[in-house]
Formats: sequence, structure tokens, C-alpha cells
Amino acid sequence: MQARTLFDGRLDSTFEGVGDAEAAGGLAAKQAGFDEVDQDRICLAIREAMVNAVAHGNRFDRVKKVHLVIREAPNGGLAIEIADEGAGFDASSIPDPREAAHIGRASGRGLLIIRAFMDEVAIRRGSPSGTHVHMVKYPESKMVDAVDSLSRVESHLH
Repeated sequence: MQARTLFDGRLDSTFEGVGDAEAAGGLAAKQAGFDEVDQDRICLAIREAMVNAVAHGNRFDRVKKVHLVIREAPNGGLAIEIADEGAGFDASSIPDPREAAHIGRASGRGLLIIRAFMDEVAIRRGSPSGTHVHMVKYPESKMVDAVDSLSRVESHLH
């Protein structure tokens, strides 16, 4: 069974485009049955990834777009894809903003927020260019069920 697409659009490299993405994510999260706390977390992760795509990836170039896709994920979750048309970057090169040497720097906090609020995050270079961010959020109850099921299977194996 193929996952249903809830949103698929090419957004402007502007702060209005960021707002449009956040609104689409909020609606999708609500439709998927996430509680208000997780709706806010999903929206903030989308906002941070979009700001990175608009500001750092596309550098506010109005000709370049940011592609946003939101799909249903297994176990009632949401899968979110954000791809810019910029030069791309290596996410591992961004220093951890929690380290003492980087506390005062503004960069890296968005990635930290995204990783804290989403259950799965993968960042890779796009093809032929740009950066592609893949994020997934699962409902807490579904994750607990999945972990419980896995624990039962593992206990039978030992």
C-alpha cells in the first residue's frame, strides 16, 4: 500500500514560503491525529528546515524553489521531505551548538531542534544539487506499541 501524499508543492524562497510550509505541516499533523504538542514540534521542525533551505540553501533567490512533500508514514506518522536548489552542504560539518566553543554561534541550532523534535532525520546532498532533508514523526502511542511489539519478538528469540 502506497503512502498517501498530504501536500506536495514548490514554495518560494521567502519567509512567506516558510510560513506556507509551516501551515501545511500543521494541517497535516492535525489531520494525522497528532496532539497539540506534537503538532507544534512538527511545525517548528518544518520551520527550521525551511529557513535553512530558504536562507542558506537558496539564499533568498526568488528564482529557486523549495520542494515540500508531506506523506503519511507507517504507524500513523508523517514523513516530510524538504529539498532546496542551493549548492548543498555536509550536515556533519555543522558544529554542535551545545559545545562550549560554539555556544555563542547562531548556526546549528535549527538542526539541533529538528533532531530533538523528530523521530527520524536524514540530511543528504541533492541530485544534481541542493540539500534534501527527510524527517519522520511517529505518534507516541504508536511508537510505544512498536517498541512493545519488538521487545516481545526479541524475548522469544532469546
